[in-house]
Amino acid sequence: MAMIQLTDKDFEAKVLKNKLPVMVDFYADWCGPCKLSAPVIEKLSETYKDKLVIGKIDVDANQEMSGKYGVMSIPTVIFFKDGKEVERMSGFGGEAGYLRLIKKVLGE
Repeated sequence: MAMIQLTDKDFEAKVLKNKLPVMVDFYADWCGPCKLSAPVIEKLSETYKDKLVIGKIDVDANQEMSGKYGVMSIPTVIFFKDGKEVERMSGFGGEAGYLRLIKKVLGE
């Protein structure tokens, strides 16, 4: 499994200071669309493991980061590059939606 689990405590080290771009999935266990997106994001984490870090953060257990980045609905994915937010998608955009953003962030 290439995907990493994130918390408020390790967010800065694993996301903001990462040399690779990072896609963060803000989710909750009770969220239906989050359950739909999980296998798609897992697949993408394997496909892009050498170019992109993909992590998940539970908004219920880690409210500091979801608040800091203004996550109002889930699922929301936010892409970070060089410690800054560069792209965002709220709702489940399907594999095609995620791929479009990944390719944009990676410059493909």
